[in-house]
Amino acid sequence: MMNKKTGIIVNRYIQYAGKFLFLGVMTTQYVSAAIALDRTRVIFNDTDPSVALSVSNQNKELPYLAQAWIEDADGKKIESPLMVLPPLQRIEAGEKSQVKIQPTSGLKMLPQDRETLFYFNLREIPPKPGKPNMLQIALQTRIKLFYRPALISNMSQNKNDLPHLKLTMTRQGDRYVVSNPTPFYITIAGASANILRKESVKGFSPVMIPPKSSTMLGVNAGDLGDNPVLTYINDYGGRPTLTFGCTKDFCTVKSSKAG
Repeated sequence: MMNKKTGIIVNRYIQYAGKFLFLGVMTTQYVSAAIALDRTRVIFNDTDPSVALSVSNQNKELPYLAQAWIEDADGKKIESPLMVLPPLQRIEAGEKSQVKIQPTSGLKMLPQDRETLFYFNLREIPPKPGKPNMLQIALQTRIKLFYRPALISNMSQNKNDLPHLKLTMTRQGDRYVVSNPTPFYITIAGASANILRKESVKGFSPVMIPPKSSTMLGVNAGDLGDNPVLTYINDYGGRPTLTFGCTKDFCTVKSSKAG
């Protein structure tokens, strides 16, 4: 179940008397996570000996357990070529700690000409309730984790040749197809017909375009006009915009704006 307030995955662990079931379902929409991360995505560079993530217990009264693990792109739990230490730890009320992502010997077996996608997971485990028939809720955060080989890491730092500037759009019927010729995963978080409009066109859903591939946007091309504006998510969670210029059915980036 998706928690609308926090935007993270919700797992419910509930002990209840029958008459409290409906109340328990309703309250999950308004619960905030006790265990929180310091970021929304992780970039693991080939040269990194490890990457430390800050984890905090937002609950000021109770200690929580924090369970961490990594999944591959298919959602399968793995311990190589990246692993998390410690996989389980106790964090006291109001305190902070760290988890580290470390490589194993299998890291060099990954493709070295493009990024590889993983997912970092962090689940909070609440203390055992002291009373019967108590509602318990555990929240789980799942964020993208990208392995970035040394061969391409410098490409993401050149401000005059950012990978996102190489995106193109092609109109096919009543849809736009976005092509990503770069070795990076690029997440399109918004699409509109005007740089001044903050909201995406009706019906747009965020999409992640794998390296050297294309994805069709699920909105009408006419709603985006002849100068579509796409919003993408950068390495730091920011949301810069790209304004395209089109000649007939082919569009290229004409300008970009930090976000």
